[in-house]
Amino acid sequence: MKTYSISEVAKALDLTVYTLRYYDKEGLMPFVERNPNGTRLFKDSDIEALKVIECLKSTGMPIKEIKNFIDWCSEGDATLQQRYDMFMERKVTVEAQIEELKKTMDLIDHKCLYYKTALDAGTEDIHKNDKIEIPINH
Repeated sequence: MKTYSISEVAKALDLTVYTLRYYDKEGLMPFVERNPNGTRLFKDSDIEALKVIECLKSTGMPIKEIKNFIDWCSEGDATLQQRYDMFMERKVTVEAQIEELKKTMDLIDHKCLYYKTALDAGTEDIHKNDKIEIPINH
């Protein structure tokens, strides 16, 4: 079975060694084995678990909640419902983030068109009679 060093894993996941050590300190990597010298030996399954941790982190989930998930995983089938519910909650969170990003992109698209039109005309005056609708739902 192939194992990887912490620096190889950090490079593969575009993380720092410091981040991986922090995750370990916070209890997010109880599955990572160590050799007799204490050096971490990462397996492919450990890398996959770290990808899930990074995914959860990217949704804004706090480290403490990610730790709960890791603990549930080690408890086995008794926690399947908690894990499912957690991912359903994350899905709702990410869907809301996507909606916010779509609104942001709509405004950016509008401004790109605005400035392209002004550039083509050689002046921003072309927009003087435009009625700009600004949604007020923020």
